Amino acid sequence: MIALMNKSRSRPKSDLFFLSQENRNKSRAHLERETKYLEERYKVAWPIKFRAMLREAHKLKKQFSPADYYHPNHPRSLLEKELDNLLSESLDPKHKEMITFQKRIIKYRDHVFTFLYHPNVPPDNNGSERAIRNVKVKQKISGQFKIFSAAENFAILRSIIDTAMKNNQNVLQALNVIADYKRC
Repeated sequence: MIALMNKSRSRPKSDLFFLSQENRNKSRAHLERETKYLEERYKVAWPIKFRAMLREAHKLKKQFSPADYYHPNHPRSLLEKELDNLLSESLDPKHKEMITFQKRIIKYRDHVFTFLYHPNVPPDNNGSERAIRNVKVKQKISGQFKIFSAAENFAILRSIIDTAMKNNQNVLQALNVIADYKRC
């Protein structure tokens, strides 16, 4: 997931809320970035409280044992109540962007703390952003691929390399296995 910049303003706009249902865990970093913008723009406490709540949720995730995910958990319940209180808080009608943000969080409220209910869901999307970094570097250096098949080949090789690295396998050996398979 990449934070996109709204061209007409300097406000960060995240694509987190437009993901498929199964991938809709809200990245803490993106939400924090947006609340930081709202804090600077409107000089009010609401985004500060929202950001503090996100940080507490992240700390809680680090403290969880495997059983904490599947059983009632008092600290998690307190965070859920705090989120509900923030979302029910009346905001100044002049703070249109903050109201829009609040409405979006209300709409996707059930996904804000997904990472507190599933042990394999991280509270951020750093792994996803790391995975696309090489493609973005390639794009910045050479601009673009001249032919589509070159882009496809690059994506395939990058996928093999990244998968091997994530699984602590020898990258050259993984590429050799693929090369030998292609010869058959």
